[in-house]
Amino acid sequence: MVKKLKQMAEKQAAAPRLFDSALASQVKDSAQQIWLAGMGAFSRAQAEGTKVFETLVKEGASLQKKTQADVEEKIGTVTGKMTSMAGDVQAKAGQHWDKLESIFEERTAKALSKLGVPSAKDVDALKARIDELSAKVSKLSKTPAAKPAAKSASNGTTKPAAKRAAARKSA
Repeated sequence: MVKKLKQMAEKQAAAPRLFDSALASQVKDSAQQIWLAGMGAFSRAQAEGTKVFETLVKEGASLQKKTQADVEEKIGTVTGKMTSMAGDVQAKAGQHWDKLESIFEERTAKALSKLGVPSAKDVDALKARIDELSAKVSKLSKTPAAKPAAKSASNGTTKPAAKRAAARKSA
């Protein structure tokens, strides 16, 4: 058994050396290729770096314009909604203000009525009644006044007395 173990150990010792040299060669070749690829990429990036940079700047500007347009559109939408909401609030506030004003007017009218102060309707009705009565008085005073004046002239009253009576009436 010892002989077998020695033989296996010899085989293993020989194999890694072979394997090590082959592996090392492959690793060395791969590293060389990676190095050369890196150098080529660096050279190309140096040559085309300006073009790539300009392309990236153009793409960035385009993206900024698109984003800005989207933001402005959203702002316009939000502004429209806010304006609409403000209009609704203003309309509701106006309705409430009108309601409050009518309540105030009603309560003020009740208080004035309790104090005996006539309302505007009462004053208007009185004016209409006064105008109506004035018209009737004027109509009545013209007709009878003309008859007595005619009678007094036929009765032989003097004209200066009639003039004085007319002056008193006009005053």
